[in-house]
Amino acid sequence: MYYHLIGIAGTAMASLAGLLREKGHRVSGSDQGVYPPMSDMLDELGIEYARSFDPKHLEPAPDLVVVGNAISRGNPELEATLDLGLRYTSSAATIKDEFLWGKHVLAVAGTHGKTTTGAILAWLLESAGMSPSFLVGGLLENFGRSFRLTDSELFVIEADEYDAAFFDKGPKMWHYLPRTAVVTGVEFDHADIYRDEMAYRFAFERFINLVPRNGTLVVGWETAAARELSERSFAPVWSCGLEKRDGGGHPRWQARAVEYQQDGTVFEVWQDARRRGLIETPLTGAFNTRNCLAAIAAACAAGANWEGIARGLRTFQSVRRRMEVRGEVRGVTVIDDFAHHPTAVRETIAAVHQRFGGRRVIAIFEPRSYTAQRREFQEPYRRALAAAERVVVGGLFRPERYDEATGLDPGELAESLRGDGVAADYIPDVDQIVATVVPEARAGDVLLVMSNGSFGGIHDQLLEALRGGAGDRGFSQ
Repeated sequence: MYYHLIGIAGTAMASLAGLLREKGHRVSGSDQGVYPPMSDMLDELGIEYARSFDPKHLEPAPDLVVVGNAISRGNPELEATLDLGLRYTSSAATIKDEFLWGKHVLAVAGTHGKTTTGAILAWLLESAGMSPSFLVGGLLENFGRSFRLTDSELFVIEADEYDAAFFDKGPKMWHYLPRTAVVTGVEFDHADIYRDEMAYRFAFERFINLVPRNGTLVVGWETAAARELSERSFAPVWSCGLEKRDGGGHPRWQARAVEYQQDGTVFEVWQDARRRGLIETPLTGAFNTRNCLAAIAAACAAGANWEGIARGLRTFQSVRRRMEVRGEVRGVTVIDDFAHHPTAVRETIAAVHQRFGGRRVIAIFEPRSYTAQRREFQEPYRRALAAAERVVVGGLFRPERYDEATGLDPGELAESLRGDGVAADYIPDVDQIVATVVPEARAGDVLLVMSNGSFGGIHDQLLEALRGGAGDRGFSQ
């Protein structure tokens, strides 16, 4: 079968292209703004794709056109697809139809941590000898890729709550046939497609309703919304978390005696009153301990052995752009993280402090996602960013989407942080951020860059400036 993917360079679409290729289908695609790592992956797979949109790319006509969720009416290939009456579908529907029917699907959903939790779960099952297929929205360093297709009955998938396509405004996760479902937590996000918190919660309520009675629902018990929604489950509910909260009569998974160290985390895993064992992992931060615990519970639900689980946690190598150390120059460490929701920003800063002890954290934050640029999140961002010793707020990614009443004001945010006693600046230009931060940096500092986009390549610019900036830029030792 011949598939053509419009918007092929997105993480999910490029991974789908790889899965389709591995299954033996012919695959082509098109996109704009194609850049690594997805461009590298497509090249390595030998998948032909164009770096522009043109109706000619539909000649000869494909059997099925997959329309990415970033593609909207007016796109020339989409318009040609409609004009010609070609069969078209969404990436989520393609994944279900081609790969998920008849499988034991382990679907990982939640506002925060679903990429990391899905990656951990895939590696735990691999370490237990179960060889799962997987599709996760990030590059898994243990596997060197974001997808894999095997003969196993197990398929791990990141279950995204974002909409599937312009013609399918329901969330992708409704397509994914979960047998073991994980909901890490529920907290309002994606304000561009959900009108309010109730609409957002309904997306997870319906996802939970898809789990069969003989399946398992693993729930992060520390968000009230997730606890409340789990009551709608027809499947057994396994609650998990760090707090000593009543599990509501469900099997209770808990991390106890947690020790955060510079090179990782050690904790005990308890299931109800039973101590399952000691876990050592190179991951740091309370949020990653929660991610590990949810993955452990899901792996056990799928029948993984404890030895494999413990080995998997010891050897897990994380996901690109999740507290990824991009480099260290003259004692200054540059970290790249995908954090963009206020809760994720707060937890990431806390994790960096836990990992690096008393070192000064300079948080460089780009308000890029729809959530990050909305006025109602400005105060939560102030509280989250105030945990850093120094803050630089970048410019809004698409300020024309908002007016004074609806848009976050970065300058006002920085001013409010200064009112809290935090050294903070609003600097909209990436070059100017680099020119400001690098002269201030001193050995031992951690430059934590947080954005769900490329942020103008600021990570490499910071490292390059640090390498050349000890003298004339006034680099502090």
